[in-house]
Amino acid sequence: MSESPQDGVQSWSESMTARERIRAVAETLREPRSVNWISEQADAAWSTTNEELQDLVNQGQLRRVEAGETTRYLPDYTRLLFEEIRTLIEENTREELRSELAAITEEIEAWQATYDVETWEELEQSLADGDLSSDELHERRDVITRWEENLEDRRLIKHALALYSDVEAAREQRINVADRAAN
Repeated sequence: MSESPQDGVQSWSESMTARERIRAVAETLREPRSVNWISEQADAAWSTTNEELQDLVNQGQLRRVEAGETTRYLPDYTRLLFEEIRTLIEENTREELRSELAAITEEIEAWQATYDVETWEELEQSLADGDLSSDELHERRDVITRWEENLEDRRLIKHALALYSDVEAAREQRINVADRAAN
């Protein structure tokens, strides 16, 4: 899903069904939204949107929130967190995760040295300096965005490393049970 900067209208792949568009919108919600809002964003019929949202709630992918007389929906952030951690563990070795953690730390330390700050918040405060050129402002804004993303990635990687052995043990147990059932 992409948004055209000129008109703000969503442009969808023609190959996506209405239900796929609804799921795409629902998975990216940052705040609780109504069926009407999701329906409009997904360019889908209200009834189809309502049915799909109910299915997503039943599958545990969305949560229903009552806001006065309106029902709103948002992703189950706990489930999303664990899915992200699981994906990190399944797609990376422990050493790859450690290396990525080191690379993130090095990048943050380089920014700290370059801008003589300790946190991205301090760098953000420097945007108010009147003597920065527009290029310097853009560069600092980009660094702030990447810094925030790095902190989030670091948090997820730390969780993945902490749970790595447990997930490996669970995977081994699942394989052993499947092997015994096959024999």
